[in-house]
Amino acid sequence: MTENHEPTVVSQERPADASAVDLATPPASYQPSVRKRVSPAPEAVVETVEVETVVETIDAPAVAQSTPPEPRREPDSPVPVTHPEPRQAMPAPVTSSGEDPFQALYHRRLGRPFRRLRRQAQPILSETQLDRLNQPIQGDYLVAMLSLKGGVGKTTTTVGLGATFASLRGDRVIAVDANPDLGTLGQRVPQQTDSTVRDLIADRSIERFSDVRAHTSQARSRLEVLASERDPAMAESFSDEEYREATTVLRRYYNIILTDCGTGLSHSVMKGVLALADAVILVTSPALDGARSADATLDWLQAHGYEDLVSNAILVVSHSRPGSKQIAKGRLAGHFLTKCRAVHEIPYDNHLAEGGVVDLDRLQRSTYSAFVSLGMLVADDMARPRRTPQAAR
Repeated sequence: MTENHEPTVVSQERPADASAVDLATPPASYQPSVRKRVSPAPEAVVETVEVETVVETIDAPAVAQSTPPEPRREPDSPVPVTHPEPRQAMPAPVTSSGEDPFQALYHRRLGRPFRRLRRQAQPILSETQLDRLNQPIQGDYLVAMLSLKGGVGKTTTTVGLGATFASLRGDRVIAVDANPDLGTLGQRVPQQTDSTVRDLIADRSIERFSDVRAHTSQARSRLEVLASERDPAMAESFSDEEYREATTVLRRYYNIILTDCGTGLSHSVMKGVLALADAVILVTSPALDGARSADATLDWLQAHGYEDLVSNAILVVSHSRPGSKQIAKGRLAGHFLTKCRAVHEIPYDNHLAEGGVVDLDRLQRSTYSAFVSLGMLVADDMARPRRTPQAAR
């Protein structure tokens, strides 16, 4: 039990990650290259002037055929078309971001290139961090995202963690909304389809990945989201059996599956979620009532036979509101580390607080670093021998 507590990441480790983030400043690295490209411009203008004068000498004397070597050499040397092409090709990476109409519209509004997310993330992280994030999975890995109290940042933590994995690993990553109370997971990525988890279950023609992809929406990070029903009555009736059926399909095509759960542990769907989960991430606020709810959740799980999930759980303290009252960090961590594997903090971030589409590229560097650290914690468990599925429960 004590070994499980050794890889604990608490707020004290965040400055190390944050300092690594500060070392990477991609925009500054682009400045010199921009100035170098601007400087050759005058030479290019001079060349085009010389080309025009030569072209005129070619067009004027029609009898220049008597001296074939000169006309043949002159068209080869001016080549006026070769100068404009590189200048027109330079903006191509930006305009090519419109591979998907939703993504193109979103990036045009932000004024950022499509691939900037991956270019920016790589210099920030060390090789050690990347290796730890990319530890291999034995098959697939299911994570249940829990919280007994609403509004503490569970859904944003789900998207942030999933986007981090999707952008830095080669796996297919999907987040599933299993909240029976009209979950908002589908609103955190650009909507590309009206399909829901029930539409996926009802589709009996699924034979390949593209068939599943027709039911999901994808973020810039490559994270896919399978939304829940929008009708309250339909969402409430989402059952244990339906969740298992949906998961059976998803496990054939995705390596990492994050399930965004509701606040009720006794709902039918939670039996399937907990039975199939390889790990639990419990999200709470730093306030006293949030900590009490998290403590009650762990006690409930332990009392209902999920001791292994409790001992391996990660408690995420999400600062979803600025300036809110909170318990002392040391006291909070000291209490929960007696029950679960790690305690981790996600700082307050204006972008996450907006409640809209989550874009890793718009996060504060400390927030991005916190999601990377959380991802490393989860990845540590991926490489361990798999536990026996609890599907019989």
